[in-house]
Amino acid sequence: MYRYLRPALAAVTHVGLETQPSLEDIVLLKPDLIVASRFRHQRIAPLLEQIGTVLMLEEVFEFKRTLAMMGAALQRQQLTMDLLGQWQQRVAALRGQLQAKFAGRWPITVSVLDIREDHIRSYLPASFAGSVLSELGFAWTPAAREATGVSLKLSSKESLPVVDADLFFVFQRADSNAAQHTYDKLVQNPFWQQLRAVRDHQVWRVDAVAWSLSGGILGANRMLDEIVRVALADSAS
Repeated sequence: MYRYLRPALAAVTHVGLETQPSLEDIVLLKPDLIVASRFRHQRIAPLLEQIGTVLMLEEVFEFKRTLAMMGAALQRQQLTMDLLGQWQQRVAALRGQLQAKFAGRWPITVSVLDIREDHIRSYLPASFAGSVLSELGFAWTPAAREATGVSLKLSSKESLPVVDADLFFVFQRADSNAAQHTYDKLVQNPFWQQLRAVRDHQVWRVDAVAWSLSGGILGANRMLDEIVRVALADSAS
């Protein structure tokens, strides 16, 4: 379980991994409702339906839709409205702070880069992180606007100019030495050093879990926390 979820789920019974839930443990709980992801759990859906009513989420990274579906299923629509209202207020406030910081340059263009063991992946507006950044008012590069899906794979350093933007949000898996090696080589590469965000010292390191692995409203709020930390505290590196 991701660390940021532990306080909220401290009293919740664990039923195995997201990718391999324990059907035996689920049966013992006698649930009234089972929430599942079609991407993860389509194969075991018939078994889950024998245990209880199943709410199958199509796109878990569409956190507002997920929140609305959960509110309806649990008859907690008012809580859903309250959470979305708080989110909208927070986004509006942060958008105003970003506009003030960048002044006449706003909206600035952005790229979200995931440094992996053997390549770099650039997340697009349709991704979880992309949807949050778009709501804040960030602009996207032409390549990102024209692409489909949630990410672009950059297979070589020569393709780096495709993601050139005013600002980079960069993350990698914390436990991957290979990914760290890729990043160490990347920052020494001439193509990298010529990119606008790099030249202007607007490369902001952020948490991989919040930006690419979370997908819910708690993760989205953690993204806002990180943007406040790196953008408004002038801690670009």
